[in-house]
Amino acid sequence: MKDPRTDLAVEAARRLSLSRDIEGVSRKIDILSGSQLEIADITIETSAAARELCRPKGRYITLKAMDSTFENYCTCRDDRIQTIAETLRSLAVGCERILVTGLGNRHLTADALGPLTVDRIFATRHIKRLAHELDTDELTEVSAIETGVLGQTGIESTEQIKALCEAVRPDLVIAVDALACWELDHLGRTIQLCDTGISPGSGVENSRKELSRATLGVTCIAIGVPMVVDLASAAEMIFGRPAPEGSERMTVTPGSIDKLVESAAGYIAEGINLAFQKNMTLEELRSL
Repeated sequence: MKDPRTDLAVEAARRLSLSRDIEGVSRKIDILSGSQLEIADITIETSAAARELCRPKGRYITLKAMDSTFENYCTCRDDRIQTIAETLRSLAVGCERILVTGLGNRHLTADALGPLTVDRIFATRHIKRLAHELDTDELTEVSAIETGVLGQTGIESTEQIKALCEAVRPDLVIAVDALACWELDHLGRTIQLCDTGISPGSGVENSRKELSRATLGVTCIAIGVPMVVDLASAAEMIFGRPAPEGSERMTVTPGSIDKLVESAAGYIAEGINLAFQKNMTLEELRSL
């Protein structure tokens, strides 16, 4: 099988470990029965392992819904949001000024996760700076921006965000983007968080300049949900034979992609809000 197009470290690690162990990679799997999540915590520890997995060294945490996709409302929604918030806090220890960036194209449904997430972020930087009559000491400073795509703006997302970092001076950049996967089992039902940043579009062979500590000068956490699957890899995986000629560059989305992207953006945005506004409850944040 050809190398699959995927943004998920858990898929890259699983594919290589089908035949052997991978030195320099530690993995831990937990099941949270209350929220029906499977948590895979993968750390790429060495440069050799990073080359094998084609991923930067760092920590990759995958939250997989065991019952359905993140499209559907479920009774454990609040528990899942709490888990997202706790995972973010574990990757962002000591960060007090946050810049949330929504990557992608809001006019293309499968690529709209970032912009739709930014729409729901509780931005506080202006409140802390302008509302002098209010006690804002308990608010974490959060800014949010939708970057658009190169074809719309003529400016690389990395260039925009680097300029914003110079003006806003965050401790942390959170980049939210739609991902691509190889396994159908991950499509729409997996949230990946990592502390290595992101190369937008890499999963669909349209890679742009990376967002990372190396390019931005601050910690960069990437969050995303697979919204497309590589057709050739998925077909080969299902049927055990090569996909038809001409399908090598094709990706497909779920039939309910519009509902999925809206719901997934809600999960991620509420997780970010809850992670950094530590003195507010989920109910309080939803009332704003």
